[in-house]
Amino acid sequence: MSNPATDTLTHRWSTRVVHEVRDLAKHFALVGAFARVSLMSELEYRFNFAVRIFTDVIWYMAQLSVFEVLFRHTDSLSGWTLETMRVFMGVLFLTDSIYMMLFSENLDRLSDRIRRGDLDLLLVKPVSSQWMLSFQKISVAYFGNFIISAVWLGWSLMQVPGFDWWRLLWLLICVPCGVIVVYAIRFSTASTALYFTKADAINYIWYQLYRLGTRPDTVYPKFLRYAVLSVLPIAFLASVPAQVILNRTGSEMVLWGIALAAMMLAVSSFIWKTGLKRYASASS
Repeated sequence: MSNPATDTLTHRWSTRVVHEVRDLAKHFALVGAFARVSLMSELEYRFNFAVRIFTDVIWYMAQLSVFEVLFRHTDSLSGWTLETMRVFMGVLFLTDSIYMMLFSENLDRLSDRIRRGDLDLLLVKPVSSQWMLSFQKISVAYFGNFIISAVWLGWSLMQVPGFDWWRLLWLLICVPCGVIVVYAIRFSTASTALYFTKADAINYIWYQLYRLGTRPDTVYPKFLRYAVLSVLPIAFLASVPAQVILNRTGSEMVLWGIALAAMMLAVSSFIWKTGLKRYASASS
């Protein structure tokens, strides 16, 4: 004999799950629409499309040249050889290209949009304002960077003696976690515009943090290494994923990365929602 109370609870739970799935599907469909509009916008200025890829390739070459020169004078740097450092840079370029494609332009403009009052219109939309602001402009030009980065990473791994190619599958977990962590930190710093009229100094701090993520965590002093792995885990941008696929760290670091990604995303959402309660419309 069925229990009415249990049946009611089950019905409510299933209804809520269906609602959440439909809501998530609606948000992802919105990202698809943003991507199509962004692509059409980018193709209107094909020269700018090509220049953006070219300038980033120059940035890649500048980053690589630093280590290529260093390893002319030493065989190892904090346990990294030239071959493994190239892998690290490949992972860095790959993660950076995904972050730049999805979030960079949106988050770099977030503070200004809040100050100008552009946020007002988004707050009345039937979707998450954080989601809208994060994905409104997809920089599809960076897809070219993604391809270049993937090719470089593949070539770098071929230079590593005895590399187990099955370990490459770890990137399917580590790279998304790294992108989420970087996004959450950047969104949190940009959201300070809800609390302060101008937060340029905090945004400057973000750029310095990002620079820390472009170097292996093992080259830093112990206290700083602890910080980039836990307090402000920017090391998950490239250092941790590279060490995982190179079998330089255990699977527990992958679990830690998943937990950190979830926690950092929750923190960014909390900062945003708390700030919205203090937000005064630019028209008020």
